[in-house]
Amino acid sequence: MHVQEWLETVPAVSIYALVGLVIGLESLGIPLPGEIILVSSALLASQHGDIDPVILGACATAGAIIGDSIGYAIGRRGGRPLLAWLGARFPKHFGEGHIATAERSFEKWGMWAVFFGRFIALLRIFAGPLAGVLRMPYWKFLIANVLGGIIWAGGTTAVIYYVGVVAESWLKRFSWLGLVLAVLIGAASMLIMKRKAKRMTAEADTATPAAEPVPATD
Repeated sequence: MHVQEWLETVPAVSIYALVGLVIGLESLGIPLPGEIILVSSALLASQHGDIDPVILGACATAGAIIGDSIGYAIGRRGGRPLLAWLGARFPKHFGEGHIATAERSFEKWGMWAVFFGRFIALLRIFAGPLAGVLRMPYWKFLIANVLGGIIWAGGTTAVIYYVGVVAESWLKRFSWLGLVLAVLIGAASMLIMKRKAKRMTAEADTATPAAEPVPATD
């Protein structure tokens, strides 16, 4: 069943909860289609008056901020052993190359890696836990987390809702295209990150014969 068709059978309160939960879990570090759910729900809100876009955007924003904060706490407590554990069990998402790419972004951009990471599929999963592992000061993380959550979740909801209202006459066709576009953008960003991760892994293997394990920090 089409995602939007399925959402039409769910009460408004459940949609608010679903959006907040999925985005929260994705921000925490669990690979879930948060962006697709958000886009579908915003399009649905533009067609049905019982779904309030303001409440929807607020739930999405809250899920993004809270999920990232929980991920930060888990990463800070678990440290690098947590990344090693995740890498061993989920190599497609938490492999050494992916972690190296994300860590390099943090070294280059600092707190703004959390902000900009909200708009990139892979970094959206890494941002919270990795910020905690790298011991980023919480106040810096919180600022970037809140700003990124508001602009990404709230902004996406507002834009998609507005487009849905304006383009009501061809909304059904657009909703399908919108979902496809969201998937393509997410897939493209994942492919770019994967290529960078593979390149960094290859460079690390050739440049450093053996790397000593980094001890976990308390």
